[in-house]
Amino acid sequence: MENSSETDLFQSKISKENDLLLGTIYSIFGVLSLMGNSTLLFVAYRKKSSLKPAELFIINLSISDLGMTVFLFPFAIPSAFAHKWLFTEVMCMCYAFCGVLFGLCSLSNLTVLSCVCWLKVCCPNYGNKFSSCHARLLVVGVWCYAAVFAVGPLSGWGQYGSEPYGTACCIDWHAPSSSTPAMIYIVCLFFFCYIVPCCVIILSYSLILVTVRGAQHAVQQHVSPQNKISNVQTLLVKLSVAVCFGFLMAWSPYAVVSMWAAFTEPDLVPPIAFALAAMFAKSSTLYNPMVYLVFKPSFRKSLCRDATKCKRKLCPCVCQTDTQHQGTPSLNTKDKCKLTWVSNGLNESHQSCRLCPERQTGNYLDITPQRTARVLTGTTHNEVALSQLSNEINSDFL
Repeated sequence: MENSSETDLFQSKISKENDLLLGTIYSIFGVLSLMGNSTLLFVAYRKKSSLKPAELFIINLSISDLGMTVFLFPFAIPSAFAHKWLFTEVMCMCYAFCGVLFGLCSLSNLTVLSCVCWLKVCCPNYGNKFSSCHARLLVVGVWCYAAVFAVGPLSGWGQYGSEPYGTACCIDWHAPSSSTPAMIYIVCLFFFCYIVPCCVIILSYSLILVTVRGAQHAVQQHVSPQNKISNVQTLLVKLSVAVCFGFLMAWSPYAVVSMWAAFTEPDLVPPIAFALAAMFAKSSTLYNPMVYLVFKPSFRKSLCRDATKCKRKLCPCVCQTDTQHQGTPSLNTKDKCKLTWVSNGLNESHQSCRLCPERQTGNYLDITPQRTARVLTGTTHNEVALSQLSNEINSDFL
């Protein structure tokens, strides 16, 4: 535990009611983040044999968010409830180091992922050459980039200390007023870890949307009016907006408050402003996995498939009853089957029914004629259905 001088240094500067509220919110964030990121990693492990290179960044993002959850929340939550920092000054330094390392790793990871998505969608000639080896090298680069700014304060470039609200630790925002290296560190941190990532993410997803919109317009000229609405384009818009909005919502408050404290008198900044900004920054640990679990089709389908298997194991009686009902064919079942076709991954003439047991294929063939187009991929031509052309264009992105 701390001595009396350290206890005075780490006393909370906000009211007990606000600390209690902050501790409660952090507890909710911790549980949801642990569940979300663990689920995302479980889904990635289950589909490890079919992971695309770009999906390695999503896994890395989940690891960094889970690291922030494990190494920060167990210290921040009891300290908030106790109305003071409960641990030693050395633990304060470790807490601040982990916060900067995992936080900047998540930021850098989102930035690199947006660039890879732009490369795959907007520059397919180069994007198709992007391999798992390239992805692993970039992941290592992301951690090295974050480590540079995390190790800086430990080596004299910048300084770690208690947060202005007292119950957590991060960069010492009072240091720039008396130290030139600390001021340079803050400026570099703001520019290279907020301004640059913000511009790159927004620009990348904007270019992706423009490219997809142009490709969709070209496809619609050859597709019947009822097929002109593309689920892929809608999904891209939702994913792009969610990632950009999440980035800005999580990190903009902390960036603004930090610059306010660094370039003015830190004591003029209300401690509650820092507490709220830190809360928004920590919310990214639960927001990021939700975005990709909700909007990424491959992860969502894998999660639903695993959930269905677990349900069958936990409720075998219900599944057996359903199978028995399905095993007795009736006119109503056939009629329902005709109306509930779903693709089973084969050609569109080989389909299965949602209401039929597993491995049972439909007895009815879909003989609807399809219009196709020949697409040049590298040096070979592939024949693709026009209704699926936009999906082919964006498969690597999604």
